[in-house]
Formats: sequence, structure tokens, C-alpha cells
Amino acid sequence: MSETRFEKLEAHVADLQNEVEVLSQIVARQDSDIEKLKRTVEILVQREAAREAEGGGGVILGDERPPHY
Repeated sequence: MSETRFEKLEAHVADLQNEVEVLSQIVARQDSDIEKLKRTVEILVQREAAREAEGGGGVILGDERPPHY
């Protein structure tokens, strides 16, 4: 017995609903990861600002000339 057009559409809708749920879970997980990364970056920015305020930074980055040039 072959599926009717309606049954095929129902199956397709069910598949799409499943995909939407999976994608929703992925987006929720990514949102959580992004929030954690934002907090981490904020902490690192605060630490670097504190380090610069203390005047203790002598790290030469790749394209910076050392002070003796």
C-alpha cells in the first residue's frame, strides 16, 4: 500500500519538527557557550587593565619595536 500525499506531508512535517528541535538545542548550547566566553573575556580585560594600571607590562608584541630602537 503506498502512502497518500497527506501521509507524506505529515511525515515531512514530523521530520521538520524534529530538525527544529535539534537546531533549537544546538542554538541554546551555543548561547550558553557564548555567555561563558563573554564572561571569560571580560575577566581577562579587567585583569589586563589592572596590570596596565600597575605599570607592570613589558611584553613586546610581534610588530612592536623594543624601546631601545
